[in-house]
Amino acid sequence: MPDSFVIRRIDIADVPIVARHRAEMFQDMGRLPREQYTALVERTIERLRLWVPAGEYVGWFVTPAGQPSEVVAGAGVQLRRVQPHPRPGPEGSVALAVGRQALVVNVFTEKPWRRRGLAKLVMRHTIGWCKENGVETIVLHASDEGRPLYEQLGFVATNEMRFMGEPKSP
Repeated sequence: MPDSFVIRRIDIADVPIVARHRAEMFQDMGRLPREQYTALVERTIERLRLWVPAGEYVGWFVTPAGQPSEVVAGAGVQLRRVQPHPRPGPEGSVALAVGRQALVVNVFTEKPWRRRGLAKLVMRHTIGWCKENGVETIVLHASDEGRPLYEQLGFVATNEMRFMGEPKSP
């Protein structure tokens, strides 16, 4: 970690910042209309106020050293149980995942702090935490802008698909 930054775990008081990061992330991707911004922030706060104390959401903020109240980047994981499934193991082997999965969410860097390696910094911390805490699989949904970073960190595209509603008749 660069000496000029500190990573700290979020707590319940940080939930509004995480919610703002989430809404701004979706706005930056062009997926959140301005009129939905406040609703997304409010709904995110409602959920995180339940999930953070329960340990279902764990997140981290990056702050400049000596300035713990200035949050410049962040990321989190939503922890969930998954059904047993095969996963790639070392040297081409196949292992069996039977425990927790982390869904990486809310990876965000404040605009003035972008392109300084802070997303990579917080993502490496997130991956390390997952390994140390017995999380067997880590997944995320990458934006076009974030995809190169995630690939550098070892993430690969998978066969996941998303249901978008009933198909239109020809």
